[in-house]
Amino acid sequence: MNKRLLFGIAVLLLAGGGYVWWQHQQAADELVLSGNVDIREVNLSFRVGGRLQQLQVDEGAQIKAGQVLGRLDDAPQRNAVADAAAALAALQARQSLMHQGYRSEDVAQARAALDARQAVLTDASAAWQRQQELAGSGAAAVKALDAARSAHDQAQAQYQAAQQQYQALSKGYRPQEVAEVDANVQRAQAQLAAARLQLADTVLAAPADGIILTRAVEPGSMLAAGSSVLTLSLSKPVWVRAYVAEPQLGQAQPGRKVWIYRDGRSQPYAAVVGFVSPTAEFTPKNVETADLRTAQVYRLRLIVSQPDAALRQGMPVTVKLARP
Repeated sequence: MNKRLLFGIAVLLLAGGGYVWWQHQQAADELVLSGNVDIREVNLSFRVGGRLQQLQVDEGAQIKAGQVLGRLDDAPQRNAVADAAAALAALQARQSLMHQGYRSEDVAQARAALDARQAVLTDASAAWQRQQELAGSGAAAVKALDAARSAHDQAQAQYQAAQQQYQALSKGYRPQEVAEVDANVQRAQAQLAAARLQLADTVLAAPADGIILTRAVEPGSMLAAGSSVLTLSLSKPVWVRAYVAEPQLGQAQPGRKVWIYRDGRSQPYAAVVGFVSPTAEFTPKNVETADLRTAQVYRLRLIVSQPDAALRQGMPVTVKLARP
């Protein structure tokens, strides 16, 4: 009986020891890290300067992507759009004229002037011919011949000028002139687009879902372009920043599933390892694991799958990575 009792006690001791060893091994297999919630923030501002007319949200407001948050007084931008549109319309009218060429009435008028100069030249040529045939030796005859020749030369010059004018009107504007007006139209179109963009920039819209953290200005303020108006905390993505030592680096590969625990909630958040820093660094002071403070570690970015509003910027959390 004593032997059986001793044997049973030995079996129980071995089983208990094995269970304790198994529990210890399970705990050793689980990597536990400390981290902090990391939420991106965006400083919202107007791309143009002006007087703040409206600011429609306050600190703590839940907003949606595309929601209008504020407006500037847009009178200067609307005037700029009107001016650019008028300048473009004037240049487009000029462009249409250049492409169509001169009016048919102008061409017909130039043709009539050419015909008239042709008739004058014909008469002057005939008169000069007669004076050449009648030329004598007296001074009067020489003077008449010179006058006829001068009238002929003048009529010929006027005819050539009229001919050039008619040819210019018939051919239309020069290609260089047409190219210049085309380029001016393109420039005016770009200036109008820029003016419309500045008008659109007088409206401040939310780039993503989130919560307004700070409201830096009030309506009536004169703002410079790019000056901060609101600070937005984005709803997504929500990350946890943690650090792992080199011996455990193999357990924290990208895509690895992890669990995130925060104080006051027993149910963990599901997450995955999204990024592992390629370079080592010294552990930041806000990491609470004492055994890692003097070692170099690698930064992890853990992407929370279904975050809620309880996860706030900088909140300390516990990260557990179980061995697969």
